[in-house]
Amino acid sequence: MTAPRIAVLVSGGGRSLENLAELIAAKKLDVEIGLVLSDRPNSFALERAARLGIPNAVIARADFDSHQSYSAAVFGAIEESGVSDGKEPVSLVVLAGFLRLLLLAPGWAGRVINIHPALLPAFGGKGYYGDYVHAAVLKRGVQVTGCTVHYVDDEYDNGKVLLQRWIAVPKDADVGTLGSLVFDEEKIALPESIRMHYANLES
Repeated sequence: MTAPRIAVLVSGGGRSLENLAELIAAKKLDVEIGLVLSDRPNSFALERAARLGIPNAVIARADFDSHQSYSAAVFGAIEESGVSDGKEPVSLVVLAGFLRLLLLAPGWAGRVINIHPALLPAFGGKGYYGDYVHAAVLKRGVQVTGCTVHYVDDEYDNGKVLLQRWIAVPKDADVGTLGSLVFDEEKIALPESIRMHYANLES
């Protein structure tokens, strides 16, 4: 049986992309990455994708005058991926550090997931990403944090939660330390959420 194909959307370094690729190569995650798409031409994730032999593309937000037109172009590229080589269409979109608001195209509800480095609904919304999230967690003085994988709707960091993992916040943690600890949980949560998504389709 052919493994389902996913698209991974990125804005930055692509550490989650690399993690997914390693699990796929080790046959611990039964999917194929059919496309890596970034909103930034200088995203290091694109270099990772090229090194891994994964088709990749850039669709820059600055080239579009609205969230609607930008999102339509992104989903258009996703839907076209695989057409030229006769492969199965992408059936799941994974936002792995993708920082743009993405409005769902028709037919994509329940087929787009996002990973966020906090326990939503806390520390979510526009402007809450990466180290900004961890700095806010430390400033608030909360005792636990973690990561959330959720289905995407038309709002930042909203939508039905698929999976959360949590850790205790060390008393002496700084932003870098906390970010590293949370990312260790993200490396588990994201592939597990992909497995859960496809398992739920079969049940």
